Amino acid sequence: MYVAEPPQEPVPYGRWEETLREQLLTAVGRIESDEEIGDPGEVAWFPERTWGGRTYVPATAPTSEGFEIFGYVSYTREHEGAQATDFEAVADYTDETAEANPDWTLDLSDQEIGHWRGIDGRRGVVTLVWGVALTPNGAVATAELGPTTTDQCVLAGDRFTLVSLDDYTGDYIEVRLYAQRGAELARESLYEDE
Repeated sequence: MYVAEPPQEPVPYGRWEETLREQLLTAVGRIESDEEIGDPGEVAWFPERTWGGRTYVPATAPTSEGFEIFGYVSYTREHEGAQATDFEAVADYTDETAEANPDWTLDLSDQEIGHWRGIDGRRGVVTLVWGVALTPNGAVATAELGPTTTDQCVLAGDRFTLVSLDDYTGDYIEVRLYAQRGAELARESLYEDE
């Protein structure tokens, strides 16, 4: 029903986590900035999602200078159980953190991972969205594009990952958090209100 496969693996740990962390830190080393970002702390990994033959594992990490690193490591596998190959990692940083914004109900990060063409030449962007539910009792996060639910992810702890079409026919992603029995707990657009 949704464009991406649901999460298939547990959050990374052990040697697999070390491999992904190494890839992510290499991407962090490529960040160009006039600011002193600082050294990354412990990496928080999010549920993996697969789209277009690539698996994406998002991550965030605080830095020693009060920033937050956000990004993902992606890879391919020839078949289920095969060794991961063709690693790619993307990283950026922000000074907008949940700690500095106690009114936030969701802490969201996003990256464009592809493009999509629809009928009549309409175009959209495929976006990877990952986040932390800052409101208690969340069970499921969804991506909404206008009136359509485009993806959903059961929370792993308080974390989730979504893949959705975005910026299509004037609609933009809104993330919603629901409780176990379906009550909406929070909603947040990827874009600041103008």
